[in-house]
Amino acid sequence: MKNVFTMKELEARYSGEWVLLVNPVHNELMEPIRGELVFRDKERDEVYKQAHKRKDAHTAIFYVGKLPEDLVVVL
Repeated sequence: MKNVFTMKELEARYSGEWVLLVNPVHNELMEPIRGELVFRDKERDEVYKQAHKRKDAHTAIFYVGKLPEDLVVVL
């Protein structure tokens, strides 16, 4: 069985962690609203390593919860 979660479910279970979703469903603002959770970790780099290994066509990686104040995001 696939581990499909909504954003509310992810927030309730995995707050403070980075998650990797495959086949995410997005709203009209392109924000993920649900997807199949395939990996999670407190370390961002571990999630990116797993994503690279998997080679899925459609993925989403994000931090669940409030971002730490010392985190720098580059787009």
